[in-house]
Amino acid sequence: MRLEPVEPSMGRTVGFPALAIAATLVVASALAMVAGASPFGVFGLVIQGAAGSWFAFLETLTRATPLIFTGLAIAVAFRARLWNIGAEAQLYIGGVVTVVLGTGALPLPSVVLIPLIALVAIFAGGLLLLGPAVLKTRFGVDEVVTTLLLNFIVLLFVSMLLEGALKDPMGMGWPQSSPVVSEAKWPRIIQGKRLHYGFVVAVICAVGVWLLMARSVWGYEMRAVGLNREAARFAGIPVNRVLARTAILSGGLAALAGVSEVSGLKGNLSLDLSPGFGYTGIVVAMLAMLNPLGVIASAIFVAGIFVGADAMSRSSGVPSYIADVMTATALLTMVTAIMLTRYRIRWR
Repeated sequence: MRLEPVEPSMGRTVGFPALAIAATLVVASALAMVAGASPFGVFGLVIQGAAGSWFAFLETLTRATPLIFTGLAIAVAFRARLWNIGAEAQLYIGGVVTVVLGTGALPLPSVVLIPLIALVAIFAGGLLLLGPAVLKTRFGVDEVVTTLLLNFIVLLFVSMLLEGALKDPMGMGWPQSSPVVSEAKWPRIIQGKRLHYGFVVAVICAVGVWLLMARSVWGYEMRAVGLNREAARFAGIPVNRVLARTAILSGGLAALAGVSEVSGLKGNLSLDLSPGFGYTGIVVAMLAMLNPLGVIASAIFVAGIFVGADAMSRSSGVPSYIADVMTATALLTMVTAIMLTRYRIRWR
């Protein structure tokens, strides 16, 4: 068996991803039947739990907010073939910056404090990914390994802070930070609901990244480096500089996910801030085929699966872990679909 490159046609570009989604539904249906439930009943409960009411729909958008940020971070990095597996670490760094600056250390009004926290978090997240990018360009160190290991290092660092310098003295011994002041909180879009303006910021970032990728010289350079690094260097594109800028942008977007979760939803930092948003962002980006605007739709889709699966589990008794299986299967099938849009299998 060998792979031959082909010109991606409309049929391949649309057909293979559609088959990937269908394969995911088939696997999920089989698991539902093994659990003793009707696949149609399970899917109906998932849809109802994700969008069957105004409350459910808003919860889906709330869950999608950090996924848009991490999905954009992955899409930006992967487009330049910078394999950022450390969005989880960058998210937590964004949370750390939020509680350091947002718990009363800076007596500033909201219009100043909220943008300041976001900018510092973007800088911190960008620096966290810039290190592996420099190691890759200067010494050839595999960034998959360095960014993946940074997830564990940063999580242990956050754990140390929550048991020490950032621990809430009024938290009754729980490893959590002090709550951020009201001036540092992102307002809610609808009073009484959990959806906050982080969703609006995430959508604006997606549009901005799309414009950057599609309409700017920097976006062209990123795509050129991703397609063929040596050819880009031969054409005079500063590859190392492009990768450094890509790392800062990608890490900064992931850090905004931590800012939005702390300032917009949780109100403080704890070790369970993220149930794996950084890793799920890879699924979101791949389902969107690295398209920044597609990240919005894929993030809402993945968030709907998780929110709906929780509601489905309470109603039918089928374990909610089926959502994890669906997202993992979707990632594997979508990666295969992307490969088949660009290559043709030849059997010898």
